[in-house]
Amino acid sequence: MKQTEHRSFGKFLIVWFGQLISTMGIGMTAFSLGVYAFEKTHMATAVALITLFTFLPNILLRPIGGVLADRFDRRMMMVIGDLGSAAGLVFILTMILTGKIELWHLYVGVAFSSVFSAIQSPAYKASATDLLDKDQYSKGSGLVQLAESSKFLFSPIIAGILLSITTIEVILVINMLTYLVAILAVLAIRKSIKAARSDAERKPWLAELNEGWIEVTTSKGVLLLVIIISIVTFYLGFLETLIGPMILSFSDSRTLGTFQSVSAIGMLISSLCIGMFTLSKKYSKILVLGLVLSGLSFSFLGVSTNIYFIIFAGFLFLASLPFVNMSADVLVRNNISNEKQGRVWGIIGILSQLGFIVSYSLAGFLADRVFNPLLVEGGALASTVGSYIGVGPGRGIALLFIIAGIFVIAIAAITSQLKSIKGLEKGIDIVSTDPTNLAHD
Repeated sequence: MKQTEHRSFGKFLIVWFGQLISTMGIGMTAFSLGVYAFEKTHMATAVALITLFTFLPNILLRPIGGVLADRFDRRMMMVIGDLGSAAGLVFILTMILTGKIELWHLYVGVAFSSVFSAIQSPAYKASATDLLDKDQYSKGSGLVQLAESSKFLFSPIIAGILLSITTIEVILVINMLTYLVAILAVLAIRKSIKAARSDAERKPWLAELNEGWIEVTTSKGVLLLVIIISIVTFYLGFLETLIGPMILSFSDSRTLGTFQSVSAIGMLISSLCIGMFTLSKKYSKILVLGLVLSGLSFSFLGVSTNIYFIIFAGFLFLASLPFVNMSADVLVRNNISNEKQGRVWGIIGILSQLGFIVSYSLAGFLADRVFNPLLVEGGALASTVGSYIGVGPGRGIALLFIIAGIFVIAIAAITSQLKSIKGLEKGIDIVSTDPTNLAHD
């Protein structure tokens, strides 16, 4: 019996819904723990360290999670990942309830959850190939991004309301229950996700990691896509880090919150549109158009201090990203054999997130030491560039956004001429030649 007979968009929706609920729970916990840590210490460093311990283990261990997703039953990897993530929250909740909570308890708890998230994420990513037909990949990608955007749009609002009427303990319990929903969703369709390989099919861990690395690096088109996504995350990291200081230099925190919410709505709408309609061809052109729009809107962030124009630019920027991500996702998925998808997505996960790591490291230095001094009163560019975009606090960041956007447009122009990217449109036959690799209904 062929693998394609077991694919169903409805079953994918069941898994996706579980992940949507758990993603919102994760966002609520992240917001609440940040508030909790700041209220206890009144130090931004405590909040930053929570973010670091949440982010770093997940990224560094994704290649290992990818091997597990290809080596064992993907449904069980997702269940184990969610159970482990919930266990980290149980530890934090226990420490709070016993009155022994210290900051390092928060770091240990979120880091523990992050380790298991690295197991769950590649398995979830690869399972979409098991559950969807090729012409459904774009819809699936859009829905995945929709779930991801909910963490930024809905979770902070819900968590903020809950914190005003209840305690962080309640929010932690709610997050644990969202993991339970995700687990039940996976178990509900468990017989449709790729089963574990036999012992005879398994190779040494390093050999399997190397296979995933070779799969990514030997395909010029796939490697270029990973580089492009890394560049996108690099500029997205600049936006996350520097948009606050730029807006706060001439406005207030309420305006910044409005910018973040409206921008997130842009990503939500685009993701919803992609999820509703089937796109089955010309992904390379969609990729290029998405890059052009994201580059233009990124530059628009810096050309004016009119807050409505900035909010509009932020909306356009985040609205363009789902099209870039969806195109890259489908092109990669169509060109990697199903048996290696877990490893490949694990490796792509760490490579694509390098952009965030680099931008987080450089953003403060570039803003404070390089660009802002250029556009203060009497600065080197105050009388030239400053006559167009303004002079004063935060305008150097605006110049950085303009230059970054121009670079993204240049990348789009280069991408449009790359035959290796266009060649990915053809794809490969990803249906397994061994039908026993899939558990039957």
